[in-house]
Amino acid sequence: MFIKALRGLLLPAVLLLTGCQTVLMSPSGDMALQQRDLIVISLILMLLIIVPVIALTLFFAWRYRASNKKAIYRPDWDHSTVLELLIWSAPLLIIIALGALTWVSTHKLDPFRPLERLSQGREVPADVKPLVVEVVALDWKWLFIYPEQGIATVNELAAPVDRPIQFKITASTVMNSFFIPALAGQIYAMPGMETKLHAVINKPGVYEGFSANYSGAGFSGMHFKFHGVSESEFTQWVAQAKQGSALNRDAYLRLEKPSENEPVSRFSSVAPDLYEAIVNLCVKPGTPCMHETMMKDAARAGQPAAGEHGMHDMANMEH
Repeated sequence: MFIKALRGLLLPAVLLLTGCQTVLMSPSGDMALQQRDLIVISLILMLLIIVPVIALTLFFAWRYRASNKKAIYRPDWDHSTVLELLIWSAPLLIIIALGALTWVSTHKLDPFRPLERLSQGREVPADVKPLVVEVVALDWKWLFIYPEQGIATVNELAAPVDRPIQFKITASTVMNSFFIPALAGQIYAMPGMETKLHAVINKPGVYEGFSANYSGAGFSGMHFKFHGVSESEFTQWVAQAKQGSALNRDAYLRLEKPSENEPVSRFSSVAPDLYEAIVNLCVKPGTPCMHETMMKDAARAGQPAAGEHGMHDMANMEH
């Protein structure tokens, strides 16, 4: 009866899960793939302890049950050298392995670190330049600036397949989190700071992107589509964006105002140094830029000003 009841409960759950997409376990970008492998290896290492402990707990409960008269009862037993070695050495070895794995992966998968490979067995060609994308988390939408192409988009992102991408990430007012599960792990976006992410998409397709950090009333609408396309399709996409309006500072200040479920929009040009002004919180005319204020304050205090990299490195927070 119990088994039949359990099957009756599991069947609806399985049917519900058939619509789920395990994108974290089958990503399309090499950075996310390496992070997936790290999760799997760590899980297996931990299961090497968890599974035997659970199995032995159940075995002991069954073996030494009250009705089993064959089990030997030893009330004076208190020590076993072999058992002590097993109990302490196995977890210690696994902790050492996890520590070594975490140390290597923390440096190898550092989001600030430029990519060394496109995928397994394929190094980044020496003549390939990364695609630079400046990301701004607004209330409640995403602004993507392509400085080399001279365009910008809202809630739409595109990049060529097998080309490294360098994301520069900031926010306008409150902390958000930039996350494309198929591409790489999430990276925080914070006002007055810049974080970075290096990644690559290896398969063409349309992928979901969103904010993974609650940021207010319109948070649930902070979704965008990331298009992995060929080089020719990316060129066409840029050409389409060139047909939009200009993103000058006045247009940005209008765009910066809170709005929910913002539709996709494209801008044919971007004001010079707009992203730097956003990072330094000085887009509005007459507003002093943060880095200039910091330098003046440091000069008055007789101390060297914190460098740009020092300020940016504080924001290197990856979940």
